[in-house]
Amino acid sequence: MNNLQVVIDAGHGGTDPGAVSSSGVREKDLTLMISQYMYEEFQKRGVPVTSIRSTDETISPTERVNRVLEAYGDNPNVVVISNHINAAGSGIQGAEGAEVIYALRDNSNLASNILTALGNAGQKMRKFYQRRLPSDTSKDYYFMHRNTGSKTHPVIVEYGFIDNPEDLAKIQNNYKEYVDAVVDAVIATYEGETIPSLPGSGNYYVVQNGDSLWKIANQYGITVDELKRLNNLTSNNLTVGQILELPNQNNSNTSSNTYTVKSGDSLWKIANQYGITVDELKRLNNLTSNNLTVGQILELPNQNNSNTSSNTYTVKSGDSLWKIANQYGITVNELKTLNNLTSDNLTVGQVLKIPNQNNSNTSSNTYTVKAGDSLWNIANKYGITVNKLKTLNGLTSDNLSIGQVLKVPASGNTYIVKSGDSLWSIANRYGTTVSELKTLNNLTSNSLMIGQVLNLP
Repeated sequence: MNNLQVVIDAGHGGTDPGAVSSSGVREKDLTLMISQYMYEEFQKRGVPVTSIRSTDETISPTERVNRVLEAYGDNPNVVVISNHINAAGSGIQGAEGAEVIYALRDNSNLASNILTALGNAGQKMRKFYQRRLPSDTSKDYYFMHRNTGSKTHPVIVEYGFIDNPEDLAKIQNNYKEYVDAVVDAVIATYEGETIPSLPGSGNYYVVQNGDSLWKIANQYGITVDELKRLNNLTSNNLTVGQILELPNQNNSNTSSNTYTVKSGDSLWKIANQYGITVDELKRLNNLTSNNLTVGQILELPNQNNSNTSSNTYTVKSGDSLWKIANQYGITVNELKTLNNLTSDNLTVGQVLKIPNQNNSNTSSNTYTVKAGDSLWNIANKYGITVNKLKTLNGLTSDNLSIGQVLKVPASGNTYIVKSGDSLWSIANRYGTTVSELKTLNNLTSNSLMIGQVLNLP
């Protein structure tokens, strides 16, 4: 990682609990849990990392800043990640999603990458932004931005809302996926890369200077009321960097999907992301040049063919053939053969074919144990008891080892929820309706969790 150095700040602590949920969950405990796992992940990647708080201790703002600067000094290779959980406050219900706040001295690249990566990991994206001190607008509002030198790159990451039970449950269940996303984003940004939105992760628009709801709604052929309803907006006010969700324009009767051009995109980058050539992309969109404009909608080939025998995986920063093969329970050689690869080299955004693992004729599937797994969370993922899982695999203890392959029951046709999935996209993929899918799985809401197993018709 060259000279990248990371300082992790677990927000609040000790006598300062931070925000507290109605069920008694404290922000300080969540930020410590998130920060401890983040510390381990940066260590695994070989990145020098220091954690400001590793226990439940009270730290004053002055001491917190001192610890940041004492770690690696005030230098441009230092990224400071201050982990927090948001709270909407009384009188506001249903606020959800992640926000990233960056310092006035920085550009938006790191904050944008982190928020996009969290979106790819399944969390709703709200906005990335800067905040100024009202009494002196030349200064940052937050001391973690204002007082941590002039060269470091501090970001405050708000992972979701503690006073929204659904959002809190998402954080508790998926915090490792969210942390992995943040780690990937930091490393990718330091290496000069941009985190692409994964296919299927939803259509989003980043508010730019001069935008209005009318302008954006008009651009995408919808009404202002539709745009406000989709984003739970109660006013017409927008902020630069705010993320707006757009209606999904992938109609199951059409033969193509669409992609909305974002800042930094190129035809080569988009074509590579979707496994096609630049010429194919230009031909499909009747383009005569390589020029693109932000907000332009490009048609893409339909990749959701029910007759295909494989799915796809988009390579992220930090991936390796071994890691991807292990994730899908196959060998590196199988993965290379399936993709006609002659070397182990991968590029971020590269689309790999992976074997279709939803085979209705098998009596059992397999699961490859990953770091942090336990018999309880695996059994819970597949809707069985720990004893049943142990019996199925002839286990006499609860110990697991990374890479161990476990048998898991197959309940007819099943689908494992991935980052960016929604009930609509899954129902559309398998030729059913959202209502049928919810009835089949006894679901009372549209919320999904990464790794959740759904029964299919």
